[in-house]
Amino acid sequence: MIAESSRLLLVEDDLTLGKMVDEFLTGHGYRVRWESNGLLALELIDSEKFDVLILDIGLPGMDGIQICRTVRSSFQGPIIMLTARGDEIDEVVCLEVGADDYIAKPVRPRALLARLKVHLRRGKAQDTSSDSTRLEIDGLIIDSSNRTVRQKTASGDEKVLNVTTAEFDLLLFLMQRAGEVVGRNEIYEQIQGIAYDGIDRSIDLRVSRLRKKLGDDPNNPDRIKSVRGVGYIFAIES
Repeated sequence: MIAESSRLLLVEDDLTLGKMVDEFLTGHGYRVRWESNGLLALELIDSEKFDVLILDIGLPGMDGIQICRTVRSSFQGPIIMLTARGDEIDEVVCLEVGADDYIAKPVRPRALLARLKVHLRRGKAQDTSSDSTRLEIDGLIIDSSNRTVRQKTASGDEKVLNVTTAEFDLLLFLMQRAGEVVGRNEIYEQIQGIAYDGIDRSIDLRVSRLRKKLGDDPNNPDRIKSVRGVGYIFAIES
């Protein structure tokens, strides 16, 4: 099983929540290290190997946003943030600093477990797959063999775009379905591994971030278009 080989660092200073998450995930086969101080957690990340990080935002020593920003360039595994419910600013900042996902408090252990399984399963598939997927659509190139996104410039050069793991997965999925309208439910089941609950805005926020990185006008996008009440479509130039 995926969980049996997965080592997880939980950084949470709420003792009740930390104990609950620690015991729940340990009971499902994960090897959990629980730390409550952000600076001490950063030292652990530097000195030990973890498959996934779960970071609360509000921490003593160093907050979760700072930890994520500091380690994102070197830590290759999933990073899941714990945010205050309905705090859109926290959600946006989490994605901007490179988090793969966020869970709103109060944390529902089974929802957290489902998200973990999806991210770890995806990472394992990327490590073991020998298939290379390279797509080029209207000057945008995405390559799953090395997880890169490049965009051709007016001069004919290629500019590498810095995207997070979650942004890459979403962009690849949309480009593989280019020209088709993809519903939110399908996107959530594929990317998040859960059904869309009608509230979660993580996919919308990722689309917004991708549009900025692609140079797509957010008010009148050419690449990733919204289909009101349905989902999104990666448009192909006619």
